[in-house]
Amino acid sequence: MELRPYQWEVIMPALEGKNIIIWLPTGAGKTRAAAYVAKRHLETVDGAKVVVLVNRVHLVTQHGEEFSRMLDGRWTMTTLRGDMGPRAGFGYLARCHDLLICTAELLQLALTSTEEEEHVELTAFSLLIVDECHHTHKDTVYNVILSRYLEHKLQKACPVPQVLGLTASPGTGRASKLDGAIDHILQLCANLDTWRIMSPQNSRPQLQEHNQQPCKQYDICNGRSQDPFGDLLKKLMGQIHDQLEMPELGRDFGTQTYEQQVMELSQDAAKAGLQQRRVHALHLRRYNDALLIHDTVRAVDALATLQDFYYRERITKTQILCAERWLLALFDDHKNALAYLATHGPENPKLEMLEKILRKQFSSPDSPRGIIFTRTRQSARSLLLWLQQQPGLQTMDIRAQLLIGAGNSSQSTHMTQWNQQEVIQKFRVGSLNLLVATSVAEEGLDIPQCNVVVRYGLLTNEISMVQARGRARADQSVYSFVAAAGSRELRRELTNEALETLMEQAVAAVQKMDRAEYQAKIRDLQHAALVKRAAQAAQRESRRQQFPAEDVQLLCINCMVALGHGSDLKKVEGAHHVNVNPNFSIYYTVSQEPVVINRVFKDWKPGGAIRCRNCGEGWGMQIIYKSVKLPALKVRSMLLQTPQGRIQAKKWSCVPFLVPDFDFLQHCAQSLSDLSLD
Repeated sequence: MELRPYQWEVIMPALEGKNIIIWLPTGAGKTRAAAYVAKRHLETVDGAKVVVLVNRVHLVTQHGEEFSRMLDGRWTMTTLRGDMGPRAGFGYLARCHDLLICTAELLQLALTSTEEEEHVELTAFSLLIVDECHHTHKDTVYNVILSRYLEHKLQKACPVPQVLGLTASPGTGRASKLDGAIDHILQLCANLDTWRIMSPQNSRPQLQEHNQQPCKQYDICNGRSQDPFGDLLKKLMGQIHDQLEMPELGRDFGTQTYEQQVMELSQDAAKAGLQQRRVHALHLRRYNDALLIHDTVRAVDALATLQDFYYRERITKTQILCAERWLLALFDDHKNALAYLATHGPENPKLEMLEKILRKQFSSPDSPRGIIFTRTRQSARSLLLWLQQQPGLQTMDIRAQLLIGAGNSSQSTHMTQWNQQEVIQKFRVGSLNLLVATSVAEEGLDIPQCNVVVRYGLLTNEISMVQARGRARADQSVYSFVAAAGSRELRRELTNEALETLMEQAVAAVQKMDRAEYQAKIRDLQHAALVKRAAQAAQRESRRQQFPAEDVQLLCINCMVALGHGSDLKKVEGAHHVNVNPNFSIYYTVSQEPVVINRVFKDWKPGGAIRCRNCGEGWGMQIIYKSVKLPALKVRSMLLQTPQGRIQAKKWSCVPFLVPDFDFLQHCAQSLSDLSLD
């Protein structure tokens, strides 16, 4: 557990009690350096208590192993994740242990909890370690927690913990010029109350010797010379456009820009009560999704997603609108032609390039291990299926599995946090040698033997590029970027390389700033951030009191049936909005199968999915809270009819009326009273 010279260099101010950000490349040992700081802190500070925050569930276990080795059993430590099942309250565990490692969401819930066993104050900790601290911005959970820290500090109400941030990629905050990138770095430092960003200066040669970067290669291919399947999808989308009679709607089919356009069209149509237009927009989005999948993997995968969508439309919708009937018929009329073209069209050149890379890497006798990064869970599943079915790869010793984010009720396949842990462990020990992953595996995943990383047609930022590249850690490892010639993905990757250089220049400029000037800028940014947050909180509070709850009617977003009022709603655990009106049950049906959720909650568990009895639109799920069954509603499935018109809220926290907390005892007493009256 000895530290290297560059690790000693970057942690020295932290050992003196100063707040710093450690900026080191992935694989250079940031976690070990932080664990040593925690150890020294526990040794030297009276009543010390340390909390380590991570942003990915699998990092809880990984960091637990590193910190446990460093602490050597001398201090009590516990790890907390959302999927751990029944356990003692967060506050109780914090009081009983010297060091906690947890996801930031769990700490935030504990900070706001009113239950004594759960609640904890931020000031109960003397050292706060923030892993992947570049996420401390805007309204992320990291920044919400650090805003609370700054309030305590600036009010001088009580001592605040020392802060230690860890990152390999501070980013540029979307800036393209040096001044903007410097402003972004300064804001990050202000959010984390940073004395200085620490990176090796004197010991840089030792860092470069230890931390070899992978060999980067651009594996560029041409697009499909002919694309009859994609052309037919675009033709069908054009027919839907003609039906809409909206020539101003762009036809940049198969892009994320178009996806945004049809999402906005859907929202505007819902607010205006234009059901037919909303339905057209929803179906256009599904066709666009299919085009994106077709561009990434195979036509058969794209067709499968469309077939699944139309199958679910038929079995769940109990009322078919005129537009839906036309759209269903349009797909039915062309599904055979699409099926033929999907199986007889040209191979995706990107897949041919990927096969070539894998054959080269996995023909090595040195037990290679690799990760393929792709954008969506759907493309990850499709890539895994392709790997399992591709004849040219059947003779290779490739043992592949998915590593994707935890699922939700809208998906047919789920990956629980336990599944994630299991896959990572199998990859570590070598029983799996290839992961097909989304961004969940980009940050912090420590696999020293990984020697090939493929970024497959990704359109992401410079932070994502740096993080994914850092997964390739074996000697002479390869980092491959696969994309079509002239594509937006290729242009973005080249831009990311320039932004990485800009990021390095910005950090260096901040490090060289005059100390008084730096501190003045940090103070100004901190005060401005708190003023802005206070103004936003006041604005939210004002919005929440805009209308009396009984004056806001709830409508099904699909069929516009009225199904109650805002006054029927209550909040369970501050998050789940349930309708407690006993008459509400006439408006919905409940599926027999419970919804799959990747966490275990203390006082409730999921029941079946609930759907509009009139049209079949999904509204959310039933939750079983302390034995009481309650319908929990998705805000995006509701339209709100207010005295000033219809609105569609993005989050329940944005609705223009107050929703009180659910009172379990009062609800039970009311239910008994209703029974006695019956």
